[in-house]
Amino acid sequence: MIRSSETVLRGHPDKFSDQIADRILHETLTAEPDAYGQIECAVWSDEIFLTGAIVTREPTSFRIPDIVRTVGLDIGYTPGNFIDANRYRIHDHICRHHRNPQEWTRHVNDQAIITGWAGYDAKTRFLPPEHFLAHSLRETIDHACSYGEALANQGPDGKILVVINVTEGRRPSSDRWHMVSILVTLQHQPSLPLVDLQERLAALIFQHLRALAVADPRWIFAPDSLRLLINPNGPFTDGGSNSDNGQTGRKLVMDFYGPRVPIGGGALSGKDPSHIDRTTAYAARKACVAAVAAGAREAFVRVSFAPGLSDPIDVTWSFPHGGRPPADADLSFHPTAFPHGSLCQLGRGTHFFDPSLPWNQP
Repeated sequence: MIRSSETVLRGHPDKFSDQIADRILHETLTAEPDAYGQIECAVWSDEIFLTGAIVTREPTSFRIPDIVRTVGLDIGYTPGNFIDANRYRIHDHICRHHRNPQEWTRHVNDQAIITGWAGYDAKTRFLPPEHFLAHSLRETIDHACSYGEALANQGPDGKILVVINVTEGRRPSSDRWHMVSILVTLQHQPSLPLVDLQERLAALIFQHLRALAVADPRWIFAPDSLRLLINPNGPFTDGGSNSDNGQTGRKLVMDFYGPRVPIGGGALSGKDPSHIDRTTAYAARKACVAAVAAGAREAFVRVSFAPGLSDPIDVTWSFPHGGRPPADADLSFHPTAFPHGSLCQLGRGTHFFDPSLPWNQP
């Protein structure tokens, strides 16, 4: 069966928007741990527009423009790149309310449909293999653009699409995942000729795929039959918000489980950790990972909430290959407690890929 998935690099304008929104939430919660915020970001060319609200008991001291530019510089929108974060004009329309945040954080304040999923095992980080492959390539290329010698200072904008042929065995360990096509479009410096970029990136990708096949025999990497496409549209130097607009919440399939698995529709980044869309998405993921760790090959749960009710109005589990919900699964409303600093990283799309996060662990 052919399966495909895609991800984008951290410099993609949609992910830039997600990271800005989550960093503002992080700074707000650092200033006041039980604060509330809901942030939307839009970016185009050298303009950034921020809307939403922050609720704290006392005024905050951080400056929004400093946060935005710090995120951009961390990503790689630095002097010398086509996009320089220092040149952004920032339109801050975030409302600041100084009152008790618990008016928003201690109950379900919106209706929602949330889904959770887990499958396979820790080697795919409990993700579908095609989505794991797309994320692992994203991580490798992001790292190479930031720290690697061959691709240093390239990017930070880019997109990845993978196609694999899945052959299911009688047991999960006998599955085979044949790598069919890899497509990468990567922003690069004008001083680096396209052919040089293609050679360097191809070498990095082949190294990564070989390592995957060595670590997990389910991966079948045949260089002669793999179709590898790198910047097939030609040179890509004016990336970031100069070539595409960006908004929070536009990469939900990437943030969740890839196109194979249904999603509820609620965004993650930009939402307060107490918001039902976000906190229950992590709780549902944790419950599904526990079910797979207990023996299910695949677990899916859909949870529906009504405003003002702490308990869901519907919970529907699905186990296509057998299994059962974990005995301690609790999908009622509980605000998520984030590991310190992790909120700053989630906007890159690592919500269900990062194995250090508690909801991704068995």
